[in-house]
Amino acid sequence: MSESQIRFEDGAAYERMMGVWSRLVGNVFLDWLAPEQNQNWIDVGCGNGAFTELLVQRCQPAEILGIDPSEGQLSFARSRVAGIARFEQGDAMALPYADNSLDVAVMALVIFFVPDPARGVAEMKRVVKPGGSISAYVWDVLEPGGFPMAALQEELRNIGITPMLPPRAEVSRLGALHTLWVDAGLTDVASREIVVTRTFDDFADFWVSAEIAIGMGQGTRDMSVETRANLKDRLKDRLPVDAGGRISFASRANAVTGRVPVGSSIVPSEAI
Repeated sequence: MSESQIRFEDGAAYERMMGVWSRLVGNVFLDWLAPEQNQNWIDVGCGNGAFTELLVQRCQPAEILGIDPSEGQLSFARSRVAGIARFEQGDAMALPYADNSLDVAVMALVIFFVPDPARGVAEMKRVVKPGGSISAYVWDVLEPGGFPMAALQEELRNIGITPMLPPRAEVSRLGALHTLWVDAGLTDVASREIVVTRTFDDFADFWVSAEIAIGMGQGTRDMSVETRANLKDRLKDRLPVDAGGRISFASRANAVTGRVPVGSSIVPSEAI
């Protein structure tokens, strides 16, 4: 499935579907990284600013640069994070910043959307100073229980519809992420799984997120009323409900971090 078939243009809708999940994982991710304060960050593929906001709240950064291709997402990000955060439209594979100019680079739920993940990592390495860190986390979308919308995807398959997947889903596996960082020439590479649980008030609350996800995929947003109703019934029967009507389930992300070698030579971005 090509990247153009998955639309992330509405920052508010994305917040309802994925922003909550992103912050749940992001908090554990930042606990693990334990970054220093007063650093200059770049949040590559910042989307609607869900993770950027966490950085402001938790890390006391000197500055944050948020880069994303979607102006709709960036508009939402600008409305939620002011002050030291600056948001610009841009490409993860051609970051508009100078070599060795930043302390920390991060991708939150993004690396599998980058057409050439190795080039994206190389660009982060280029703009980060020697000794600086480069990190990412991403849903484990190819493994059971790895994606918040896994139940939706399985039921779509059961009714004969191929669900959307990121264009480079293969890099979401823990081993693949780790190898990507090692192959980029980063040092002190470490990786881990992060499991988080989200609770929805009831099925109606969950279904709002499901409908947003359905609307983002070219193969699902035009499904018939009857098919959509059938899918809704299947999900309602499938998902666990507690005595209070709440729905809770866990999802799993994979995370990786590494450092730019001290004394490493920088390859100009046009040569990567």
